[in-house]
Amino acid sequence: MMQVTPVLSQLPPRPDFEAMAAAAPASADRRTMILSLIGNLIVSWSNNESLFIYVLMILLDTDQPSAAIVFATLNTTRARLDLIQRLAKIRLKDPKLDKALSKLIDRFNRSTALRNEFNHCMYITDESGQITHTQSMRLVESREHLQFGISKPLDDVRLRSMVEAAKEMSNINRGIWDLLPQLQLHLQSTRP
Repeated sequence: MMQVTPVLSQLPPRPDFEAMAAAAPASADRRTMILSLIGNLIVSWSNNESLFIYVLMILLDTDQPSAAIVFATLNTTRARLDLIQRLAKIRLKDPKLDKALSKLIDRFNRSTALRNEFNHCMYITDESGQITHTQSMRLVESREHLQFGISKPLDDVRLRSMVEAAKEMSNINRGIWDLLPQLQLHLQSTRP
């Protein structure tokens, strides 16, 4: 009988939690800012996604609870947006409105990538408890190798890009709100 030797995993060293806790107050302001930015991105994205319930309500010519049921029944953002785009193709007769809705959806999809990046990662800290990097939880596969995610620094450049992304998400939110009455008016005017 052949004996199998177990393979030991290469675990990273256990953090020195006591030293991190002692050093953490010195980096508290930056850590709070980073966590606020991440929270702002996630909340803004969620609010924007939820606004598409109203777009769906208008395109389906239904009430909010019915639109919310359809929205919630589709279990991915992609499925929800696909339905909205398909309904827009058959319901919107104004090419400008259709294009405006498509542009908002494209902008929202770009923000989804960023939201996913911060929502589905591991946050790497240094010995002082400072958040220094994000480690993607995705597998990256090329012809040569398979890599577990990508590590990115959470430096000042990246923080500035997060601030800009939060501004863009606010603009998307306003854009959806501006488009809603236009969609409603258009569909009311094209009713038989």
